[in-house]
Amino acid sequence: MKKWKGIILAGGNGSRLFPLTQAVNKHLLPVYDKPMIYYPLTTLMLGGLRDFIIISDPEALNQIRTLLGDGTRWGIAIAYRTQERAGGIAECFRIAAADIAGCNVAVALGDNIFYGAGLPRLLSQAMIHETGATIFGYEVADPSGFGVVVLDTTGRAIDLEEKPKAMRSRLAVPGLYFYDERVVAISNEIRPSARGELEITDVNRHYLATGDLRVTLFGRGVAWLDGGTHRDLYEASQFVKVIEERTGLKIACPEEVALRMKFIDQPAFELLIDPNPKTDYQLYLRSLLEASPLTER
Repeated sequence: MKKWKGIILAGGNGSRLFPLTQAVNKHLLPVYDKPMIYYPLTTLMLGGLRDFIIISDPEALNQIRTLLGDGTRWGIAIAYRTQERAGGIAECFRIAAADIAGCNVAVALGDNIFYGAGLPRLLSQAMIHETGATIFGYEVADPSGFGVVVLDTTGRAIDLEEKPKAMRSRLAVPGLYFYDERVVAISNEIRPSARGELEITDVNRHYLATGDLRVTLFGRGVAWLDGGTHRDLYEASQFVKVIEERTGLKIACPEEVALRMKFIDQPAFELLIDPNPKTDYQLYLRSLLEASPLTER
């Protein structure tokens, strides 16, 4: 069975979030009670991934490394690779080529947030396939600001379009992608777009042309948000706040996910808890010890 690795893209200058990003990488900004990057990281962890490469600019990598470390405390491995300038999403395969050689790879954009019932199952199903690529479709009211996928009447992908001017489909493609090991060679073949970047849509078009692109639809039970603008960041924080307060459960808590996925055992989990909790987050971790049985909750 093919080994899977995860890539999280945490680059970009965050210009749409100025002045918040003047001194800090946007992926470290809070989405309610946790850093933004916790959300894509735990999404991939819920799919069973334990080996990660985080790509960003040199200054941001130092900040992110300070937050996440090498992942050992959560039973995962995190490596860091540098993207000197904004070269497009698909550049990640060239940057991480040595890390992902011979492996299949899941890619998550660092500012995309996913939540919903059945999400881990959808991710696991995407990784059942050892060949080809899997992308997702999410119905939006206005697709003009997204890359979209066009399906035929049987649900098969027939076209991909970036920020369409005419509405051919309302299925936006979120920042979550799964590829076989051929993706490195494919990324080496594509050329920069008019804006000088290697586009992930061109990678997806390659798989589409060879009949190897699968599209899985996110139903109404899955929420997809991002933190790309001030409004987006505020609305995502409000969403997380409401869900957490209503359910009493945290979204994107890597300590909890690591335990429930059995990446760490309970003694290791206990070592992550502050003996004198001072924040709601720490109090939540402490409360999990009282759950019985914890890993089945």
